[in-house]
Amino acid sequence: MGRRDFLEIPRRTSPYRAVGERVRDHGELIHPLPLAAVETQAARCMDCGVPFCHNACPLNNLIPEWNELARRGDWLGALENLETTNNFPEFTGRLCPAPCEPACVLAIDGEPVSIKEIERTAIDTAFAHGWVRPQPPAFRTGRSVAVVGSGPAGLAAAQQLNRAGHRVVVYERADRPGGLLRYGIPDFKMHKSVLDRRLDLLSAEGVCFECGYDCGVDIDGSELLSRHDAVVLAVGAEQPRDVEIPGRHLDGVHLAMPYLTGQNRRVAGDPAAVVSATGRNVVIIGGGDTASDCLGDSHREASASVQQLVIYPEPPQRRPDHNPWPEWPLVLRSHAAHEEGGVRAFGLEVLEFDGDDSGRVRGITVVEVDRGGEAGTTRGLVRRAGTERRIDADLVFLAIGFAGVRPSPLFEQLGVGIEANGRISVDAELRAAPVVVAAGDAVIGAALVVNAIADGRRAAASCHRLLSSVSTLTAAG
Repeated sequence: MGRRDFLEIPRRTSPYRAVGERVRDHGELIHPLPLAAVETQAARCMDCGVPFCHNACPLNNLIPEWNELARRGDWLGALENLETTNNFPEFTGRLCPAPCEPACVLAIDGEPVSIKEIERTAIDTAFAHGWVRPQPPAFRTGRSVAVVGSGPAGLAAAQQLNRAGHRVVVYERADRPGGLLRYGIPDFKMHKSVLDRRLDLLSAEGVCFECGYDCGVDIDGSELLSRHDAVVLAVGAEQPRDVEIPGRHLDGVHLAMPYLTGQNRRVAGDPAAVVSATGRNVVIIGGGDTASDCLGDSHREASASVQQLVIYPEPPQRRPDHNPWPEWPLVLRSHAAHEEGGVRAFGLEVLEFDGDDSGRVRGITVVEVDRGGEAGTTRGLVRRAGTERRIDADLVFLAIGFAGVRPSPLFEQLGVGIEANGRISVDAELRAAPVVVAAGDAVIGAALVVNAIADGRRAAASCHRLLSSVSTLTAAG
């Protein structure tokens, strides 16, 4: 208390690699700051009496505490503190948009503490020094749990349940574990070696991975329950949103995730992706992380041109009055991919796709839209008369979000209901006998990696409580 470093030290974060360098490879985007510089950044933390950053973090990370440890250069202590709430800080330190930062008290009228930078530095320093080691349980309970899905929620649930002494088997539909961390997130955002390093630790702790199993098809729900005492459903929200407009059937109009999956496989040395942006005039429809990932991959494939179309009008640069601190700021956000090139256009609704005689997409008709539509109009937007125009395109990616869980016979086999919004219908737990619990995007909808980890911890605590009646696990919050 009493430090004034925040008044004298400007905010710094790791700089991006030069655009001309990074678009030629799939290496991670940043040049990490030196350790001493990050320790100086940690000194900007005011150790607030009411840490709003802690409250804004879905994992309730003890941010002021590990900032103080980092300030003193006690990176081992910072790691130990961080691991009490976050199973995978190397994931969140790279992929989380850091809702903690705009909730920092310094963000009221200035630049917040670079919390995400400090978190990533803590875990990377720990790995570099060999401090992160397997933590197998001291005893086994004799109970067995199946975790269906190996994304961040499934992995967090698996680690928590394994450390509580249960035998955990993770079933993954793909050929390798990791879920969207492997086949959705490009390497330039998080290199796969970071994921594989953690998976090796989980295996060393006793977690078993069974890949190539489409639960509900290759193994049905009754067999899962005969093999295990409990099932945790962490299947994600993989069902993509689509559009029903003229020309959707044309060759060259694709959903975004198959493209990203193919690119991840190509970069990993698997057979080349079927869909390629090389030399194409690419249009990406959507404004979120999936769209920006398509943008970054299109740059690295040397597309002829690339445009991103966002249906909503451009957000403001600064917080509007109706969006005060410490709420998440509803402002314009740009990703590294936007710095790399291309055009981003706001307030455009796609009306139709048109193609040539071969059935290939060649263009998109759009119309400008404004906010202020009456109740019942699409997304509260109204079309601006006379603003229709055509955009050339011979490759289109639809990155407009997700509509819930992928349909599977597993849900009926386990007696699990699906709500109208596509999410698994749950309260705190699904069923106590036999034990079935759900976690992550399958429950909360497509969300941030930090939310998925937090909900995986919550589901693990529920599962453990149902199995043993006494929970020794700590969920987020």
